[in-house]
Amino acid sequence: MSALDEPVLLDTDDVYGYLHRPTGDAVGKLVLAHGAGGDLDAKLLQAMASGFAERGFLVLRYNLPFRRRRSGPPNRAHAGEDRAGIVAAADAIRDLAGGPLILSGHSYGGRQSTMLAAENPDIADGLVLLSYPLHSPGKPEKQRTEHLPELRTPSLFVHGDRDPFGTPDEMRAALDLIPVAHPLLLIEGGRHGLDPDRADVVARTVTAATELFGIR
Repeated sequence: MSALDEPVLLDTDDVYGYLHRPTGDAVGKLVLAHGAGGDLDAKLLQAMASGFAERGFLVLRYNLPFRRRRSGPPNRAHAGEDRAGIVAAADAIRDLAGGPLILSGHSYGGRQSTMLAAENPDIADGLVLLSYPLHSPGKPEKQRTEHLPELRTPSLFVHGDRDPFGTPDEMRAALDLIPVAHPLLLIEGGRHGLDPDRADVVARTVTAATELFGIR
């Protein structure tokens, strides 16, 4: 097992998660949140954390506040607390390494990251959104796009072409609302969980992110 596979626990009043450190100087920093049904140990998060660390990123994969409180799904009334948890996670690693600071998350964690960036453009230099939940399955008329025109943060969207939370065409139309760079990386055969063992999803995400954020 290499050093990159041995994350260090970070346990404070505000943040509970694992730090993945690169072997050399960091090229950037990534804070990685889970979805509504998962936690920091989700297979996708572990794979993404390892993949970005191998590329030279300092990565924090962490539990959002709702998961620290209970095992069930998030409560919409407390979404602001989850966004505050993202701020705390970003602040925890902001000064630990150089390079851009990127907010990332799967599904709910990604959506809250976009909402936070729309509210506070200075929170991060970029976003990497895994399976952005554009709408609930079977309810395409209720799209979660209200804040997208306010985004001023370059954002990479990684999305399975069989994701019931948004078709490729629905995603393209929604992302056109964003007035800055917003590439869409489609994963062939991918569903909402984005199985990291298929379609080179981790390697392709890391490559697309480094290209978007100008990391050499």
